[in-house]
Amino acid sequence: MPATPHLQLICTDFDGTLHSEFTKPAVPIALQEKIRKLQENGIKWIINTGRTLEDILYGMKAAELTVRPNYIVVVEREIYQDKNGEYQPHSKWNERCAAAQSALFAHISGRLPEIFEWVNLHFTASVYEDQWSPFCLIAGNNSDADAIQEFVEKKFADEPLLSFVRNDVYARLSHAEYTKGTALKEVARLLNIPCEGILTAGDHWNDISMLQPECAQWVVAPANAIPEVAEYVRSINGFIAPSDCGLGVLEGLEWALNDI
Repeated sequence: MPATPHLQLICTDFDGTLHSEFTKPAVPIALQEKIRKLQENGIKWIINTGRTLEDILYGMKAAELTVRPNYIVVVEREIYQDKNGEYQPHSKWNERCAAAQSALFAHISGRLPEIFEWVNLHFTASVYEDQWSPFCLIAGNNSDADAIQEFVEKKFADEPLLSFVRNDVYARLSHAEYTKGTALKEVARLLNIPCEGILTAGDHWNDISMLQPECAQWVVAPANAIPEVAEYVRSINGFIAPSDCGLGVLEGLEWALNDI
């Protein structure tokens, strides 16, 4: 008989999942206390976000978190571990990721001016390059973002390693092999934790890669998750929480713990 699974690793998105900008505190105290107790029992916690490291550290401070994640995944791919109160890079992974991204972006660079020109001609949107992607987008609304995504994905349909990573009106081009999901799998590998010991929680498109049965035994979406995420989580018998954001994550944790 296989061993009964037990929770060993929690992986949560930040904005809209763990954190709400519409409530005070932004992360419920009850959730923070639950995570603290689970960490005291040896369970690890990852914040898996599209924010940069600087931005997520600022967000954690502004939220007055009383607990610290053991790992942070930033820009949907780079891994940092809490060591003696500082987040240190998982250099081997991050360097491999950066090299793959750089090679892919160099390969498509000649095709990007047309994309920028088309977006600027048809939409009031901000398109720009940063150190993580040669194409970043802040669309005026979700309808515009939908149209831009469709155009870009058609233009790069011949590039299977290129991914349009999106959260609401924000998006960037990225390498399809470096995602929230693959970063989670790498942390799980480092900790020697099977997917049967993992819970994930997310609310938006860019979370779907980590909301996979191959990544986690327990998959949670808060009540405020976009319809596409809620529908997907429901289809794999995950948990759609009654409450939004952090309270929904707390309900998901209780669901998982009661399932053990």
